[in-house]
Amino acid sequence: MATVNKNVKKNDPKGNRAPLFRTVNYILMGVGLVLLIAGYLALRGGAVQDPNTFDGEIFNNTRIVVAPILMFLGLVTEIVAIMWHPRAKKQVEDDKTE
Repeated sequence: MATVNKNVKKNDPKGNRAPLFRTVNYILMGVGLVLLIAGYLALRGGAVQDPNTFDGEIFNNTRIVVAPILMFLGLVTEIVAIMWHPRAKKQVEDDKTE
């Protein structure tokens, strides 16, 4: 059975509709952005003074393990933030009575 959004009025001349994103969505988007920035900062590295020498610092655990995990968690958090749609309390109460 199709769910009807009770917050949207079909014949509303002013176009008043429920907001697409709520406060929870914006908080999750902020957390995802912080995780992405932290991952990119962990991934960056220092410049080598002499290009003919090998610097093994590029293969440390922060760049190989931690940074990709932080970036992956940031992307997953952003997807969840966009897809998350919290239910209104009134709708939850209406669903329980049916």
